[in-house]
Amino acid sequence: MTDIILASGSPRRKELLKQMNVPFTVIVSEADESLSAPMPPEETVKALAVLKAEAVAKNHENSIVIGADTIVALDGNILGKPKDRRDAERMLVQLSGREHSVYTGVAMVKGKQKHVFYQKTNVTFWELSHEEIAAYLDSGEPFDKAGAYGIQGLGAAFVKHISGDYFSVVGLPIASVYRQLKRFGWNGPACSSSSQK
Repeated sequence: MTDIILASGSPRRKELLKQMNVPFTVIVSEADESLSAPMPPEETVKALAVLKAEAVAKNHENSIVIGADTIVALDGNILGKPKDRRDAERMLVQLSGREHSVYTGVAMVKGKQKHVFYQKTNVTFWELSHEEIAAYLDSGEPFDKAGAYGIQGLGAAFVKHISGDYFSVVGLPIASVYRQLKRFGWNGPACSSSSQK
């Protein structure tokens, strides 16, 4: 069976692949993630996913390499990972009581084969009090997450409505990834038991 490599150190992406019984190895991409010019959110996540996947794939031509990137966008503005507490607070205040979009781009590379796609999910927050935001910041959860929240963690309490793929918001649209793996020739059924490397 073809080896699968996840070009990401994200614990959330690792857990999602494990959930689907997909055996994989993690090799964190060292790619420079700075883009030469501003792009729309959907193009940004695709471009960054490609950078990550190709950086690893060049040394593993016989493996399927998965690169992914997730961003939050509000009113066309990209909210990345917060720089510090003040930046995280600013993002959460902006998201309070509003609908925003979460984009996750995925790139799969094997030798000269490449497939790139993205998924967009709309998320609506409840109105957040200053006390709720402060307590959430105190938890430490927001600081390594796009948009300064984690839907799979304490941030779930802020979500009023979601339209789209929940797992894409977590960091990987796993159903789409699974189907693309099949197209790349991987033949491991998701329902079988398997061990991760």
